[in-house]
Amino acid sequence: MDIKGKTALVTGAGSGIGRASAIALAQRGAKAVALADLHQLDIDETGRLVEQAGAQPIKGIVDVTDAEQQSRFMEYVADSGDGIDIVHNNAGTICGEPIWPETRLEKITQVVSVNLLGVLYGNRIAVELLAKNGGGVVINTASTAALGPMPAEPVYAATKAAVVNLTHSCAGLAESHNVRVNAVLPGMVKTSFIELTGDGTSPAAWLQPVLAHAHLLTPEQIAEGVIQLIENDSASGSCLVIENPAAQDEPPATTLLPDAASYYQFLAAR
Repeated sequence: MDIKGKTALVTGAGSGIGRASAIALAQRGAKAVALADLHQLDIDETGRLVEQAGAQPIKGIVDVTDAEQQSRFMEYVADSGDGIDIVHNNAGTICGEPIWPETRLEKITQVVSVNLLGVLYGNRIAVELLAKNGGGVVINTASTAALGPMPAEPVYAATKAAVVNLTHSCAGLAESHNVRVNAVLPGMVKTSFIELTGDGTSPAAWLQPVLAHAHLLTPEQIAEGVIQLIENDSASGSCLVIENPAAQDEPPATTLLPDAASYYQFLAAR
């Protein structure tokens, strides 16, 4: 899809990958970029940067776990112009401390609600609106946590694996609805999300040894992957894995897995 002149919507747009994705869409020529987040000051700043990049920002305080809120905002955006062409379901969260199996029950509910229900709602609503507008692209943010066990954060890993399966399950919508659904699977990214693995101010103890040897990805590198999936008209039900580079000055290792079969072959080879 040529992004120029299109209308896009990004959830979790107030910071990190969501903000970088919104800015990248504006830089690629999107006419308008709708920004959904829980925090007004954050989306105000993203909106300023999107406008600076040449697109009209449309801002909304949206709790993605509320299907009605998602539906109302998407419909508002669609009715404000010529419909919606691109939706990036990016909002996500993590359990943090105490780690599994002492994870608080309410945190389990929150993570499943945001990472899975929120993405399910976003896909369901987006596919209907995009198809009504002649077609479009949906990008789901998963994670490399979907690629294997994550003993300290199995709830997070489970939701991201589910997002991958959802994406594979939607591959046929390219033919039936003219809507391509794909997923980006980032490794560890340099955002405030890292602090959420711990007490919200510093990373969890279990993550410290990994961070000591990891070269973090930037939100902009993930946004580049999002753009790649949007512009690749042959990608449907595909996963773009973006892994942390082996050295600071190296680009990220990226692997495009075009279908479910290639995804499971990739898992088997790891």
